[in-house]
Parts: sequence; C-alpha cells; structure tokens
Amino acid sequence: MKYVLMFVETEQFAADLAAMDEPERDRAYGRVQQWFADHSDKITHHRHLLPAETATTVRLGSGDPMITDGPFVEGKEVVSGYAEIEVADLDEALRMAKSWPACPLVEIRPIA
Repeated sequence: MKYVLMFVETEQFAADLAAMDEPERDRAYGRVQQWFADHSDKITHHRHLLPAETATTVRLGSGDPMITDGPFVEGKEVVSGYAEIEVADLDEALRMAKSWPACPLVEIRPIA
C-alpha cells in the first residue's frame, strides 16, 4: 500500500524550534535525518515545503477563479513537508508515523 505522511507544524512547535540555540536545533534536525535514514527502504519520495506564507491559493467556484497570496486559511497548523511511503498496510504506516521525531502531528492518507 502507498501512503503519504503529511508532517504538520503547530505555532507552538515553530516557536519552540525558533527558540532553540544552534546546537540544539542541529540535534533536532539530526533526529529527522536519522528517521529518514532508518526508513529509507520504505520512503519513495519526500520534500520539505516552504513556509505557508509562500503559498498561492486558487479559489474555484462560481465566477472566475480568485488567486490570492498565502494559504487557503490562516491556521495554527500547517503542512510543512511530506513523505510518500510504500508499506504492507496502515499498521506499518502508523508505526512509522508514531516514530516521527519532529512536528507534533502526522496525517496519513492512502494514495489512489
């Protein structure tokens, strides 16, 4: 089964990361790099997304599409990255997500 793990930052997580000194932040990033290395046999693709304020949103519906700078909604939680994985089942995807060492939320979605 193929899934996407979406890594979701909260305002508090971003503030905590920004408050870290450089060695502490390097250790945090090191844990993330190690997680990717530990699961490299299951990860088919991954990327870190630029901050939400760099987004462009296209609103479709009645009338002409409306294009705005920024995310669809101002939220306290934003997707900051993702990994596509290929695993046996949802249970294996859950095990991977539970071991994620960074953002406090991971959304798992199957890929059609």
